[in-house]
Amino acid sequence: MGWEPLLLAAVGGLLVGFLLTLFGGGGSVLATPWLVYVVGLVDTHAAIGTSAAAVAVNAATGLAAQARAGRVKWPCAIVFAISGLTGALVGAHLAKQVDGKSLMMWFAFAMIAIAVSMLLPKRSEGDPGVHLKPAMVLKLAPVGLVTGLAAGFFGIGGGFLIAPGLMASTGMTMANAGASSLVSVTLFGTATSASYAASGMVVWPLFGALVLGGAAGTLAAMPVARRLESRAALARSAFAVLVIAVALYILIK
Repeated sequence: MGWEPLLLAAVGGLLVGFLLTLFGGGGSVLATPWLVYVVGLVDTHAAIGTSAAAVAVNAATGLAAQARAGRVKWPCAIVFAISGLTGALVGAHLAKQVDGKSLMMWFAFAMIAIAVSMLLPKRSEGDPGVHLKPAMVLKLAPVGLVTGLAAGFFGIGGGFLIAPGLMASTGMTMANAGASSLVSVTLFGTATSASYAASGMVVWPLFGALVLGGAAGTLAAMPVARRLESRAALARSAFAVLVIAVALYILIK
């Protein structure tokens, strides 16, 4: 593999890391289209497996930071993640049975759904002191299973589904849900990429480039995030429109 694909993958990783840091989700959905249409990775399944592995690493890095800040509600997050693990493995297995063209079409529809969820008004109320209760498990488990299935099938982090699912199932705040969702994003990404890697569908040099670029993007976004605090809603809406535009491009192609 020449240096050009690696450089392009690193630029894509930088973009994804930058957007993830700014908006807390949604950015990882651009990784697969970037690998296919910019880097030139012709195998859609390899693109999904490679991006899923990179998403898992980026999510684990973010989880470590959120855990140090004390924002992760571990009992709720673990129940959700474990219940979704089976779903992620099943989803990855099903995706490998779908031909690449059809998979990209469904991926584009998923991108549109993510963008729409980013345009919806966000609710910040909730209980910052929430604790896991037996009744919550009955809500967390099925939502986690379905979310894991979607994350595994599309090879995405699924944070746009996980955070609302945690809030609806437990009543925790949006800040706690965003931080706690990274447990599932890490686990789902790891499970999905492991499934693809077992089938030889992860391009490790591109994975390394994505991760390195993602780290640089995270560092670059930190000062920008502080400046955008007063215009976060407008910036998030603009990014959602960008995601829809990319999805439409995929459907046209």
